[in-house]
Amino acid sequence: MNKKITIPSEIAYLFACITISFSVAMITTTDFGVSMIVAPAYILSQKIVISFGQSEYIIQALLFILLCLILRKFKIVFFASFVTGLIYGAILDFWRIVIPHFNPNITPVGSLPFELRIVYFIIGALLTSFSVAVFFKTYIYPQVYDFFVKAVSTHFNANRTIFKTCFDCSCLLVAVVMSLVFFGSFVGIGFGTLIMACLNGFVIGFFSRFLDKFFVFQPIFKNFSNKFAIE
Repeated sequence: MNKKITIPSEIAYLFACITISFSVAMITTTDFGVSMIVAPAYILSQKIVISFGQSEYIIQALLFILLCLILRKFKIVFFASFVTGLIYGAILDFWRIVIPHFNPNITPVGSLPFELRIVYFIIGALLTSFSVAVFFKTYIYPQVYDFFVKAVSTHFNANRTIFKTCFDCSCLLVAVVMSLVFFGSFVGIGFGTLIMACLNGFVIGFFSRFLDKFFVFQPIFKNFSNKFAIE
């Protein structure tokens, strides 16, 4: 039996932050539709004069407040999920500035050749799922989106898969309402959004099993990791 490769959880966390922001920037430039999770933030960024990353701060801050109200408690360590969102948003804006194909001021969204957009979408969607799978192997909280699902389902002892599906559908509904109210049409929502909604959970599960087969994630700061218990 092959020995698994040990990866520090903290390194995996940084890797996931970098790759998921890269994948979102890649998917956005295709104009096939962003994921239902980030769609509200993207739509907000198109309505007011702020960057995609900055709009993520607003949406995730509101969701974080909602999380604390639902749990009826606040632990300082919970704020780590919002910090992850801050890191993700900053790196997302970085990619959308330094990479010409991702920079909407240089390459308008949807203006790349169709074949290249297909390639970017496939790579971006796969990389997004892989990044989320890596996030779940670390003890540091992921973005507020995923932490909301984990914390609420744990608190109420609910089926996480079912709750995740409900959460995703809620995000899609919010995005549709925002898009129609702000623009009277669908912005940031397309067939790519539906594809990711249908396949994202399956692909994340596939990558999670792959990681479990070949890697083991262990914290460098073990005492610190113990502070991240939800309950």
